[in-house]
Order: sequence, then C-alpha cells, then structure tokens
Amino acid sequence: MTDNYLVTLIAAPSLEETLVDWLLSHEGRYGFTSACVAGHASRHQGLSLEEQVAGRKKQVRFEMHVHQADLAGLLAGLKEDFTGTGLHYWVSPVMECGSL
Repeated sequence: MTDNYLVTLIAAPSLEETLVDWLLSHEGRYGFTSACVAGHASRHQGLSLEEQVAGRKKQVRFEMHVHQADLAGLLAGLKEDFTGTGLHYWVSPVMECGSL
C-alpha cells in the first residue's frame, strides 16, 4: 500500500478562486497545481448553448499529493464546504514521486 495519493478536483471556473483560497488554507503545506481544462461528455445537461455547440465545457483541474494520514481529513473538509457545487474528485495511489 502507498503512503501518498494524488487527489484530483474538477470544478467550474466560478469556483476557482474559492478553491484556491480553500486549498491554500487547508493544504498549503503540500502545494497544488491548477490548470484550465475542457470537459467532454455525451450528456448536455447543465451545458450552455455555446458549450453544447462546442462540445466541451470549461473547467478547472486541481491536483495535489496528499499523505495517507491527511487524506480523510481533506476529503471530509471538501465534502463539508463544497457539497452541492458540482465539484468532482478522484483519488489515485502514487507509486513513486520526487524531484530531480
């Protein structure tokens, strides 16, 4: 079993600044990466007309390495503060990481 996990968050652009502030105050010791991404799906529910025509939805992706001991607390905090916002997440084990 690994001690490190990669937490990925996908959020609407309207949540970007709120999430940046939240992550800096809760997970600032690890740091995180964010990038603008395009979401693609066959469902058009919740898409604007422009997004339906373009076939993509603008979103923001956040990624951070989290130690196993901190993972449950991070997820609980996100669930408490972002329920109902459409924030999507997943957690993946990190087999190896480091700086070169």
